Amino acid sequence: MSFSETLYFDHQASTPVDRRVFQKMSPFFAEMAGNPHSSDHALGWKMSAVVETARTSVAGLIGAEPDEIIFTSGASESNNLAILGLGRRAAGRTRQRILVSAIEHKCVLAAARALADQCGFTVEVLPVDSAGRVSVAALEGRLADDVLLVSVMAVNNEIGTIQDIRGLAAAAHKVGAVFHCDAAQAPLALDTRHLASAADLVSLSAHKMYGPQGIGALYMRRDLHERIEPLIYGGGQQEGLRSGTLPVALCVGMGEAAGLLCIAEAQGLRERLRRLMEMFVGRISDLPWETRVNGPALTERHPGNANIAFVGFSAHDILQTLQPHLAASTGSACTTGIPEPSHVLRAIGLSGDMAEASIRFSLGAATTEDEIERAVSLIRTALQQLSEIAQSA
Repeated sequence: MSFSETLYFDHQASTPVDRRVFQKMSPFFAEMAGNPHSSDHALGWKMSAVVETARTSVAGLIGAEPDEIIFTSGASESNNLAILGLGRRAAGRTRQRILVSAIEHKCVLAAARALADQCGFTVEVLPVDSAGRVSVAALEGRLADDVLLVSVMAVNNEIGTIQDIRGLAAAAHKVGAVFHCDAAQAPLALDTRHLASAADLVSLSAHKMYGPQGIGALYMRRDLHERIEPLIYGGGQQEGLRSGTLPVALCVGMGEAAGLLCIAEAQGLRERLRRLMEMFVGRISDLPWETRVNGPALTERHPGNANIAFVGFSAHDILQTLQPHLAASTGSACTTGIPEPSHVLRAIGLSGDMAEASIRFSLGAATTEDEIERAVSLIRTALQQLSEIAQSA
């Protein structure tokens, strides 16, 4: 079976590269050479200008200035640079507490724990409600002038929860804390063009928004540059904050993907995704087995996301039975292979059994109504087969 014959319902793990993005990138793989950091010849100048154009486009996606955008290898590196970079330079000073939400991506939680282990910071987890939201009041109850950093993601990667980033960031700023936001999932869920006016540090990933894998960015408010310790040292590229030769083609791809999300069709895509997801969830709800949608209402989450619990079943068994016809996941692709219930689902109050019965489905720009119907039919067949196996055991 070819890739094209598999129904792809895992767009929050990775989106395919938009054909317009690919067309922009292609010449820089083979036809156009030059190191963007070569300052002694015209080809180097040309590549540098191309990278700066891409940087400007990424900055526009969140309402930042180009010199506040640091290209990285992806959101995981961006999150690590933001958290470890800020913490290591602040180690031993008066602000020694870090607050992170209970449903952050594993790389945020791991980076915060590393600061606790290596530098003596105290890391506190902010609870969430059954929809996965961090309330401003709950955050305010934890804030004091010893808090260095608050990290809350804009849009959750498993249950699609959209946070009140402006309200949470404003609360953090009242006590002088820095606010970091993992916004990897945000561009397809909402208009992000004012995100930089709320958060101080924002992490982005190209392959979550129809750009290439292997490239991301960290928005770093200009006055924070001197407060961030680099993770990578070398030639001093990107103001010394992230050394290394930039991959021109990937930068171009991320810039083009960011630009496409700043045009009117982006909102049309979000509305179409929501309509298709409502159709999909409705069809699943009509099946003769009990199902529950985890997290917020469909109208209040990432429009292409639904995390569904198939009560009494194992999500892994369902997904294995569906192979190779339908691709979905039990949670973040970055935690594949970890034999434990999703920390996100446990944080919103699900039991271990319910968490292990849950599958994340995420639709994309190319998803069609016909694919919705075919996916539901495949799921129906899989559940029937698993039910029959259970009855005969």
